Amino acid sequence: MDDELVEIRVLDGFLEAEILKAKLESYDIPCMLKQETVGRLFGLTLSKLGRVKLIVPFEYKDKAEEILNEKT
Repeated sequence: MDDELVEIRVLDGFLEAEILKAKLESYDIPCMLKQETVGRLFGLTLSKLGRVKLIVPFEYKDKAEEILNEKT
């Protein structure tokens, strides 16, 4: 399935998730963030509702993992 999406990180807040998303996008890797609506609405970061999933197409999974695991 070419359009399969995979979760590569679960983060404890939207700010960190946005930073990692921007990093992947700078390498032309398409990605998206997914969070429970109520977590985003109320700015929750300390519970399961505050967790944010970083998702990429399956074909980019390995490259995205490599980039995120780089030491800078």
